[in-house]
Amino acid sequence: MSRPPKDPGLMKHPMDKMREPKPKNIKEVPGYLKRVISKFFYRLFYIFALVWEAKPSVLLLISFFSVILGVLPAISASIAKDILNRLAVDYALVKAGEGDPSAMLNEILMLLVWQFAIIFATSVVSSLKTYTTRIASELVAYRTNVKIMEKAKTVDVASFDRPDFYEKLENASREAGNRPMQVLSAACSCISAVISMVSFIVILAGIPGEVHIASLSVKTAGFAPVAVALVAIPSAIVSFVYRRKVFDYVRGRSKDRRQFNYYKGLMTNKDMVKEIRLFGLSDTFIERYKSIFGHYFNGVRRIYFSEGAWNLVMSILSSSVNCVLFLLIAKGVIAGDFEVGNYSLYTGALRSIASGISTLINTTASIYEGTLFIDNLITFIDEKTEIVPSLPEPRHPQRHIAHKIELKNVSFRYPGTSRDVIKNMSVTFEPGETVVLVGLNGAGKTTLIKLITRLYDPTEGVILLDGHDIREYDISELYSIYGIIFQDFGRYAVSVRENVSFSDINSPIDDERVSKAAKESGAEDFIKNLPGGYDTALMRYFEEDGIELSTGQWQKLSVARAFYSDSDILILDEPTAALDAIAEQEIYSQFDSLRKDKTTIFVSHRLSSATTADKILVLEDGQIIESGTHRELMRKGGRYCELFSTQAQRYIASESDIKK
Repeated sequence: MSRPPKDPGLMKHPMDKMREPKPKNIKEVPGYLKRVISKFFYRLFYIFALVWEAKPSVLLLISFFSVILGVLPAISASIAKDILNRLAVDYALVKAGEGDPSAMLNEILMLLVWQFAIIFATSVVSSLKTYTTRIASELVAYRTNVKIMEKAKTVDVASFDRPDFYEKLENASREAGNRPMQVLSAACSCISAVISMVSFIVILAGIPGEVHIASLSVKTAGFAPVAVALVAIPSAIVSFVYRRKVFDYVRGRSKDRRQFNYYKGLMTNKDMVKEIRLFGLSDTFIERYKSIFGHYFNGVRRIYFSEGAWNLVMSILSSSVNCVLFLLIAKGVIAGDFEVGNYSLYTGALRSIASGISTLINTTASIYEGTLFIDNLITFIDEKTEIVPSLPEPRHPQRHIAHKIELKNVSFRYPGTSRDVIKNMSVTFEPGETVVLVGLNGAGKTTLIKLITRLYDPTEGVILLDGHDIREYDISELYSIYGIIFQDFGRYAVSVRENVSFSDINSPIDDERVSKAAKESGAEDFIKNLPGGYDTALMRYFEEDGIELSTGQWQKLSVARAFYSDSDILILDEPTAALDAIAEQEIYSQFDSLRKDKTTIFVSHRLSSATTADKILVLEDGQIIESGTHRELMRKGGRYCELFSTQAQRYIASESDIKK
């Protein structure tokens, strides 16, 4: 296993275009900072918009609670100061034999009532904010996941063949659940911290005395908060630098994360566990997981350790400055400039300002880091689509007729590759014609089907449906004319009835049609033996008593789905690969009756299914090398004849072995 490159910044990444290039000289710094700050606020407002879309009142409530929580600490500190000063005065009076202890206690009691009222209010508002934030978190995660699913619904199918798209999808899905609310919570903490700091700065304005720096005399009231703020600047720089380092590292190691998540997925995948156990692959995959994670973790640990060391230095510096300031305030008490309670108030204010600045730095850095990760979501949502965008005036395909499909000089290559998998292909599928596509694996048969159904658009050339460019049709209406079974057919963790009826989702489920389709596909034989019949839940993702079907049974259900569809064009990509010969023959006989007046396209490696086709297309290396009926191609003695004869000889040889 090769070690990941040391510098993630050198790796190309789909989000590199969103990152501002570093300034090359001092003149470029202002423009660079302007662009960085602009993007920061764009991302921040994007998150606020997500929360607003989810529930506007939640955003307003969280902001309101944050303001209240910013004001209450200063009020509480002022009351605590009054209590201490009152206690100090009352103590002196009682020692001198003066004053009424009962009256003194009543005064203290009133202050304590206010103090505990503030404490109670803080607790209530904090609880309300926590509750509202949790509600918002669920709503935002829901809203974000819906946006991701809506985007996945419209993104080009060809995008799923690109590794960089999968990375966008993985990153967006990973950040959807918690990152927006982390940023919002941090932003609200900033609001509270700023308001709290302003309140305590107002309190510090009452500090008498001066601080002498060289030949200057500066008022302590102004010097104290400025000194605390200046000390915080290096800490802020450290926080922002290391947030960017963490982001760059995590982004640059996306491949590593995909790999160790892949091996973890293999070890927990019920469909893979049997083969992994039998081949003894468990330890190999676990070791690969450990190795890849080890490289990833070592890099993260180095960054965190370095950041921690710098933070320790900043903490020592901050503590030293606070110690000096506390000494200056204590000096004021000794000099009689203010009372003991004011010492508590002023030192508490300094601690609160220092804490507020620290909170502001850390939360702002967290917001910055969070908004960087939100780019993952933004880049996914902004993924360009070519197929799905609706046209101003799209064509509408005619329904319930036999359609004509023409390919004219069509070539196709997968995104990010240079090799054409379909090469300058021209062919016509006549209305009501049954065509079988034949060829070895990798010849381009399934890709051709994806082009015909407009899951892909050709790189070159044009595909016509009934004489018009297939791209001119409304895409959802176009898809509705196809009834298709792919070789990697869908297996849905729903009831049997829904599995069959999903091919006509826009119509109410017709139980009679479901039953008829199941009977024609041969699925009825096993459905009637299921505990709940057509209501039986399949797979155990959601139901403990869900039924696990065999591959052949799933394939019969997929065939039933094709029979159920109200489609004009039938496309069957290896529809019987998992079935035995008898079941295959039964299904093909049903197809013969079903495909009347429908344009039908088969892909099959079992060439016995091609003998009754109107036309056979033999594909090799993305090109049609032969075309004709079974009889014509056998007479020709070309590639089809070779493939058919090879299969026939295998069957004859097997039969001879049985007779022996």
